[in-house]
Amino acid sequence: MTDAAGPRATSTPPTSAAVARRAGVSRATVSYVLNGQAAGRVSARTQERVRAAAEELGYVPHAAARSLRAGRGSLVLMAAPADTAPAFGPLFTTFLAGFQTSLLRLGYTGVLHGAPAASPDAAARAWAELRPAAVLALHDPPLDAGAVALLKRSGTAAVLTHGPPVTPGTHTLVLDQREAGMRAGEHLLARGRRRIGVIEPAEPGLAAFAAPRLSGVRAAAARHPGAEVRPLGLSLTEESAARLAAAWPDLGLDSVFAYNDEYAMLLMRALQDAGHTIGAAAPSIAVVGADDLLLGRLLRPRLTSVRADITPPDRIARLVDTLIRDPDAEPAPHRLGTFHIEARESG
Repeated sequence: MTDAAGPRATSTPPTSAAVARRAGVSRATVSYVLNGQAAGRVSARTQERVRAAAEELGYVPHAAARSLRAGRGSLVLMAAPADTAPAFGPLFTTFLAGFQTSLLRLGYTGVLHGAPAASPDAAARAWAELRPAAVLALHDPPLDAGAVALLKRSGTAAVLTHGPPVTPGTHTLVLDQREAGMRAGEHLLARGRRRIGVIEPAEPGLAAFAAPRLSGVRAAAARHPGAEVRPLGLSLTEESAARLAAAWPDLGLDSVFAYNDEYAMLLMRALQDAGHTIGAAAPSIAVVGADDLLLGRLLRPRLTSVRADITPPDRIARLVDTLIRDPDAEPAPHRLGTFHIEARESG
């Protein structure tokens, strides 16, 4: 049934003027107290009265208005489409939690913006509408000069992208995925493996990471005459892994770099179920993952993995704070970390 009275009107939120009237003070006094600027200006008794009035009325300061008064916003936007963020895995969510916590301590609010965008310009316009102090473009589409200029004109003090490559006009957070592939390839080749499969995940959003990892394995193999590198498609499902395991005898491969630990563990189980032996010594199939997750160390055989030594999230948060406070800082690359092998029994 339709309500004859129509939709209910939303109640008007209390204002700082209402708090001032209730406390019997000026709006300036309310602003000093609720914005943490009362020291030396407002007596302790008056501060208590203002806070009590604000609590009674349910007054909450308007973040946008506060940002206008301060001359800069407090929102740090981390842009990664919602349909791809889960595929990044546990390391991404762990980093995100630490980064948001560190931003909060510095007075910022970190928000994961999950809206997809068809072009750099469309992405920049969607982000600019929120008037963020900083944008971290963690995923595609890659920004171009026009998109960066649009963000800067809208008041975004700092624009950071992931790399390589380096985006002109932005500060680039560099974590070279090609290096991860090189470490995996070098490890397998040093153990005599010459026919290496490389998993290419079918899940959306991972090609930007998988392609340079494949390139890294190929670069390592190029230094070993006769070495073969073959890309292998795999979805993160038991059915897809079972099909690949069933086809394995016809592939002629002696090892696999499985993109990350989740794909490695999935494929390893399927290969074992199909009767194959996993291990570092031939004729077993050598399996290498990446991310060095705890679960991979609990498997038998324990999973060999490429580990990323990443800059702690609090240091990245401090970098963002520095760039917001100095919006004219010369754009530069900032290395996020490097990779090394954690060798175990699987390969």
